[in-house]
Amino acid sequence: MTRTVEQPTVEPPALPPVDVSGDALAAVTAQLAATAEEHDRSAGFPWAGIQAVHDAGLLRLGIAPRYGGAELNAVDSVRVFAALGQGDPSVALITAMTVFQHVLQSRDPWWPDELYREVVRDSRERPVLVNAIRAEHELGAPARGGLPATTIRRTASGWVLNGHKAYATGSEGLAYHLVWAATEDADPLQGHAIVPGDSPGIRVERTWDHLGLRASSTHDAIYTDVEIPAGNFQGTPASEHRGDVAIGGVALGAAALYLGVARAARDFFARFARERVPTALGRPIATTERIQTVAGEIEAQLLLAEEIAFGLARRIDAGESIPPQRLVLAKPLIVRAAVTAVQTAVAAIGNPALTRHNPLERHLRDVLCARVHPPQEDTALLVAGRRALGL
Repeated sequence: MTRTVEQPTVEPPALPPVDVSGDALAAVTAQLAATAEEHDRSAGFPWAGIQAVHDAGLLRLGIAPRYGGAELNAVDSVRVFAALGQGDPSVALITAMTVFQHVLQSRDPWWPDELYREVVRDSRERPVLVNAIRAEHELGAPARGGLPATTIRRTASGWVLNGHKAYATGSEGLAYHLVWAATEDADPLQGHAIVPGDSPGIRVERTWDHLGLRASSTHDAIYTDVEIPAGNFQGTPASEHRGDVAIGGVALGAAALYLGVARAARDFFARFARERVPTALGRPIATTERIQTVAGEIEAQLLLAEEIAFGLARRIDAGESIPPQRLVLAKPLIVRAAVTAVQTAVAAIGNPALTRHNPLERHLRDVLCARVHPPQEDTALLVAGRRALGL
């Protein structure tokens, strides 16, 4: 159901333009890479990386022109998140969650207008992180269906929220939690409650002790009698719910993030191969046909991932209608290629690839996390298979 929200009557001042040229993105990649290992080891919130992304204006991507921003197209989404993922995928993921919420607001406005304009104003001065907090331990991934156990109840002045969420990416740094909740009516209202991050009653439990993306702050978030204004929740009856609004080709950026990780692994492999000179060989291993063939295989996998991501993005930006089964398969295909590229580099290098002071070990852990992001491979294959069979 599309929500009708009053639009501003006064045109806001234009936000500063965001430079997404290759040189500008390469500079941000380098900044993120400089602190990525530190954040991975400490599993602390990556404030330095988030500040670098903010300073580059990238956290403002997707803000609608009616709020002073500019539309984000699919190609630039792929370019930006591949660059961020190449530097620090934890920062890239936190950034993507915020940018995707701006894109959703652009396509289907649902925030109270003045509150969202405040978000835009604050985004000029500081990082303003936003994420939809949906998953629950009992429910699992919301994309697979079901109502949340997190409840929201009317009060005389607004709403009160209670619940326990899992996998809340960016939790320790969020300016706004968009908490998926439901009322306890016979036909419950469900939707996202807009909860300021400094609201009393929010507690973040540092449960995220993961293989990869260790600095993504994907902890549990617990909400105990959190009060929000009446306009901060606009639920839809469960009987009328038609699914979430899609962000189309911009969503390819979430998969491209891991293409960036694979590029970082490729760069390390090439550098290692040029510098590694075994005594028995007497020359860099890069000069051997075996390593050259491995490098070729890595490039082949990167080419596959890039052609899928950029090819679909260009077609979407050109206005072409892409069959749903093709779009849903893009993410697992990009991920397969990215994972294969990194694993190929690891297998060729051997022990040094799994040594913690070399970044390839971190790249391997990070790229494996791609498989759990929606759409997960089994879901994508099921959707595509049913369409192919006419079911």
